[in-house]
Amino acid sequence: MPIISLSIPETMLREMDDLEESYGFTGRSELVRAAVRLMVDEDRERSSLSGEISGLVVVTHDTDEEEPVTKLKHEYDSIIKTHIHSKLTPSTCIELFLVHGDAKRVGAMSKAFRAQDEMKSSKFIQV
Repeated sequence: MPIISLSIPETMLREMDDLEESYGFTGRSELVRAAVRLMVDEDRERSSLSGEISGLVVVTHDTDEEEPVTKLKHEYDSIIKTHIHSKLTPSTCIELFLVHGDAKRVGAMSKAFRAQDEMKSSKFIQV
């Protein structure tokens, strides 16, 4: 099995160690492989969507990381029907996007948010 090197922030590393212990993984590599498998499965599921769909894109980020959100919001404004911004904590924001449009475009938006390092989390929920 090939060996790769990863750079991970300290806070994420602590969270990984907690997950490793709570899920019973035998090491960080096993945890990373499981996380990648989940992401691949989710991408396959999202890629199989077709036609017009509706859903929510839910994103969290630090309060000082608004620029990537604004950029993507403008890029995908043709499918965004409603956008709600709120502060969860003094340092964390949540963005809720109600989207409707071509499944490929909705999937691209979801992927674009997920690809941003500045996002704490990103989730698409089909409704």
